[in-house]
Amino acid sequence: MAQAGLFDAGKLGAIPVSNRIAMAPLTRSRADSEGVQTPLAAEYYSQRASAGLIICEATNISRQGRGYAWTPGVYTDAHVKAWRKVTDAVHEAGGHLVLQLWHVGRVSHVSLQDDGQAPVAPSAIRGEDTVYTESGLERLSMPRMLRHDEIPGLIDDYRNAARRAKEAGFDGVEIHMANSYLLDQFLRDSTNRRDDEYGGSVANRSRLPLEVAQAVTEIWDADRVGARLSPLTRFAGNTPLDSDPQTTYGYLAERLGMLGMAYIHCIEGQTRGANAKAVYDFQELRRAFGGGYIANNSYTRELAIETISKGEADMIAFGRPFIGNPDVVDRLRKNAPFVDAPKEAYYGGGASGYTDFATLNAVGGF
Repeated sequence: MAQAGLFDAGKLGAIPVSNRIAMAPLTRSRADSEGVQTPLAAEYYSQRASAGLIICEATNISRQGRGYAWTPGVYTDAHVKAWRKVTDAVHEAGGHLVLQLWHVGRVSHVSLQDDGQAPVAPSAIRGEDTVYTESGLERLSMPRMLRHDEIPGLIDDYRNAARRAKEAGFDGVEIHMANSYLLDQFLRDSTNRRDDEYGGSVANRSRLPLEVAQAVTEIWDADRVGARLSPLTRFAGNTPLDSDPQTTYGYLAERLGMLGMAYIHCIEGQTRGANAKAVYDFQELRRAFGGGYIANNSYTRELAIETISKGEADMIAFGRPFIGNPDVVDRLRKNAPFVDAPKEAYYGGGASGYTDFATLNAVGGF
């Protein structure tokens, strides 16, 4: 995308964007027990349609991919019908949106799996975190190693989810390869101890993420597909980092770029922590990929403007500010303060803390 200012329109791959401010994917846990979005989701996302690109919340590609109660899915007709209301509402409001395709891997609990089965992972290594179930917080269950003969079916789940996202009217999809979920578990040598062609070397550990990306680009034109990466994030049970994240993620980024994908979306440090540009060369990842780059993690207005003006990113993603501020773009443009949403409203519930936040215009500010 041609470099310009933070508030200038352009394209990310083939996806039009009205400015360089992306809404990062935010889990809100307000779908029903079967992962079907309620009508509130259409209102919530359309309120935020001024974002240059909305990256919708992480969405399960299958029942097996589920790790938290009340998170949405995209693998049934009912899921598609509910998401269609969201895409129609956002498009009517002038926005564009992609859906993030998600499989949590070991970050799950048996109560969230079909028939109480164990979650799957590259290796049978239990995480240390907890997840929300319909009964409350539970420690992660012991996973089983994903069998080699199950991998083609897993890749088909991604294909199906990508196809369903297209049926639902999205402008593209983002493959979740970050935050210590399944594809990131395969990538890191700390969580992947396999001795087949999906473990060992960097090339082998990157194999499944790349096969998934190839499958998704068979459904969507590659210039409407992105991937989220997090080389330094110890998410989901303080998961150990890869032993050489610069090399590992650089290899993956280069090969994703060879597919002609629209962008990579990088969490530049520990989620909810300080930006880590000073200790990791994210620009090397960007150059290795060669396409669009969305930067994410603790960006201020000043840092966002500077990063875009220097040509170091094509878009800046803001996450938590979009919870309490449907008009993040307007507030950034006017250098107005953000409302801090109460943390107790982040996950679960109804309209309160979800669709009831006011814009600057509504409160008569600026």
